[in-house]
Amino acid sequence: MEFLGEILTFGIDTVIFAICLRQYIHCRNAIKAIQNVELHDVGADLENLVNNTHNKIDYIAVRGLVKPLGEPLQSIDKKNVLGVIQKLSVKEHVIARTSAGFWSDQKRTMQKVYNVVPFALKNGFYYAEVIDPLSANILDLDVISNHYEPIVPTIFDHLWGFLTGIRQRGLQTTEKMLRVDSVITVIGELSKSETKSGMLTLQPPLNGSPFYITSMSITALIRKIDDHRRMYRLVCIICGAVGLLIGGTVIRRYWKDKERKRTAEELRRNLETSRRERRQRVRDADLRADQMCVICNTNAREIILLPCGHVCICEDCSSSINDNCPICRTRITQKAAAYII
Repeated sequence: MEFLGEILTFGIDTVIFAICLRQYIHCRNAIKAIQNVELHDVGADLENLVNNTHNKIDYIAVRGLVKPLGEPLQSIDKKNVLGVIQKLSVKEHVIARTSAGFWSDQKRTMQKVYNVVPFALKNGFYYAEVIDPLSANILDLDVISNHYEPIVPTIFDHLWGFLTGIRQRGLQTTEKMLRVDSVITVIGELSKSETKSGMLTLQPPLNGSPFYITSMSITALIRKIDDHRRMYRLVCIICGAVGLLIGGTVIRRYWKDKERKRTAEELRRNLETSRRERRQRVRDADLRADQMCVICNTNAREIILLPCGHVCICEDCSSSINDNCPICRTRITQKAAAYII
């Protein structure tokens, strides 16, 4: 296709624009939702508020201490650290050869594991259980340990890395936890528990609003989301400008090609008309029957049809005879000018 490269580039640009636009709208709506949310501490006032709103609040921010509902998780590296959510990840650090021939540092996640125990936010004698914490849009965890073990390559590793284009540098093992007794804020849907009497539950909102578990303040959270919104907006502007540039270039090339073809066709018609007029002036008016074109029966026979070799049509009629010879019905493969003396 003539515009295949431009079409592929425009398609990729459109996909990136659509993804970034979706994230931009999501961040904008999240900021609006968080700006209107009310912040409450776990306690008697929060319980009375739920009772006065038909046992459910669609979107609210609740702050409290993290307490496990059972046995807590113990850190692998630091036995004295306890938590309710544990994230273990192993990343491979490599130097990979790009398609341009350069070597660049890259990280690859080899393994990621989450361990979770039921937990709640506590303040005094009051609890609010957090349901499905891993579905949170933002989940703030503390880094407990971060170990990097470099790999000393052998000569064989150097040769193999040169052939495959990947050289290993080391392994990074990271452990993150949501610690017990840490103060966090959960933004989501609050309701009374259906299974545990007197217990409140915090869960992802059913209306599609974002769910956050964060140690940041509301202002800091809004600022962080707004930074993401600005970044996505910038990418949308860049992708939109690139798309307009590509679209304008394609339209301009298409229009120029169309104008060139139109000019060439008009020139061809003018040349054909002038040639026809010149032929009419030089043609003999007094022709025998065997010298006349078998199609129009007016002009002289001027074209030889190959491979049969019949000279039976004029040049004017030859444009409409492309399949078979009018005399013997042989398939026409070539036409040539013929002059009868």
